This record gives sequence, C-alpha cells and structure tokens, in this order.
Amino acid sequence: MFDWLKKKNYPEYWESYSARFSHRKDIELEKIRFVVFDTETTGLQLTKDRILSIGAVSVLGNSIDVSDSLETYVEQEEFNKDSVAIHGLLKQGNFIKLSEKEAIIQFLDFIKDAVLVAHHTAFDLGMINECLKRQGLPRLKNKTLDTGILFKKTKQHEPKEKPYSLDELCNLFHIPKHDRHTASGDAFITALLFLKMISQLKKRNLKLTLNDLLFIKPRHGLI
Repeated sequence: MFDWLKKKNYPEYWESYSARFSHRKDIELEKIRFVVFDTETTGLQLTKDRILSIGAVSVLGNSIDVSDSLETYVEQEEFNKDSVAIHGLLKQGNFIKLSEKEAIIQFLDFIKDAVLVAHHTAFDLGMINECLKRQGLPRLKNKTLDTGILFKKTKQHEPKEKPYSLDELCNLFHIPKHDRHTASGDAFITALLFLKMISQLKKRNLKLTLNDLLFIKPRHGLI
C-alpha cells in the first residue's frame, strides 16, 4: 500500500555519480570543470532514435584538456541508413562499440559533477536522459550551458527567427571545422567556441561568474 514511500535502490554507478552533488560549493569560474559534449544519433526523435556515439572534452582554467576526454561508440539496435551520410557511422563498422548501458556508465563516470556544455543542449541532454530512462534511472543532475544561448549574451547576434547553427558560429568566430559531424570533433569545436565566448564576456564583466552564464532574463507576457 505504501510502496511509493520506499527509497528506490539504484545501481552503484548511479549512486556514485549522484553523491558528487551533495556538498557542492560555489567556486571561481576558472576552477570549474566544464565538460563540452556532443552526440551523434540515428535521427532527431528523442524517444525513437538512439545514440550512436558520444564525444566529450573537459575545459578547465580557460583551456581545453585533450588528455581529459571521452569518445564512445554505441551498438546500433536501431539503424537509419539515411543518417549515415551525416555521421558516417555504419551499423557494424570498425569501431569498438559498447552497449547503451556501458556507454552511459562511462559517460557518468567521465562527467562527474561538471557543468555540461553543448550547442543546442536540449537535444543532446534529451538523448542522454532517454538512455537513463531506459535504464530505470533519473535525469542528469549537472548544471548545463548552451553555446547558442551564450552567443546571444555576447550581443553580437543579429535578430533572426532561427537559432544559429554550429557551422554559422564557427564561421563568425573563425573556427576551423575539422571532424565536423563526429561526436568528438563537434565537442572539440564547441569547446573552442565556448572559450571564445567566455573571453568576450569577460571583456565586459571582469567578475564573470557561473550564475552570469546560467542566468536568462525572464520573459514578459507571451513573448
């Protein structure tokens, strides 16, 4: 009758990940570990499509730490031949592939309590959270940043209805698009973009904090 009151038991890897958020304190921006990540997927439908690969790299102290990075390929339970032209990942291929569960365990162990950064973060987070849901786990606990939103904070953008693509921002910030449409390549490109935006924001606010990056002005009315 009161089963809903019982504490749900989660696997050790989730408990280890979750415990990192218990005693977190505010620290200087330069001392925060950011993890910039990207996913390549079979498509754009969160519940139907699946992750094919995850790429991630850490940013600490205003620099990218390529030695602290992750590149994981996932076994393809679902295969969409139409998406191969974008990411180049075949169902078999030559990469060592992990099960979805193994991939998500590696990802949680890598990100820990870092602030997650991605371009158009909602999609990549949604794909990861759907993986967690299939494993019977809660959603990610990390704070997150979207380089698309950060770009607007630099006040360089021109009014437009559609959000800026990663390609458009690479062109604006003169970032070479090496390994574009691979998870690790896009993660590295986004990390470069993130650092350039942080540098610009610091020119206007020498005491830039994480809250400054997270803060979004409230909307008024139905706008």
